[in-house]
Amino acid sequence: MKKIRVLVAKPGLDGHDRGAKVVARALRDAGMEVIYTGLRQTPEMIAEAALQEDVDVVGLSILSGAHMTLFPRIVGLLKENGLDDVLVLAGGIIPDEDVPALKEMGVRGIFGPGTSTQEVIKFIEEEIGKR
Repeated sequence: MKKIRVLVAKPGLDGHDRGAKVVARALRDAGMEVIYTGLRQTPEMIAEAALQEDVDVVGLSILSGAHMTLFPRIVGLLKENGLDDVLVLAGGIIPDEDVPALKEMGVRGIFGPGTSTQEVIKFIEEEIGKR
């Protein structure tokens, strides 16, 4: 079976990536191939990396509050590049009132602080398994 390929990205000017690194390591330990883009990525850089790396999943980590600006742009660029089948996840500080709009635009899973890495792994495996 082909390994699940996951791109973990930190869009925007957010400089805190400890959580993203913890999740990336847990996904890797669960047998997934993980590409971590590092800090301060533009939506264009993230979409391009997803295309180049032929990923199954894009995980976006955000703590800065700019998710309603950055996420629609990233999802739009993924679609423009023919990556509409890529599973898009978000983690970090995302207010409950923003969740319905994010899901509507195509962010399939949203994980707040305190979510166990096992929960994220299970979600990815189940969603990719449906394909």
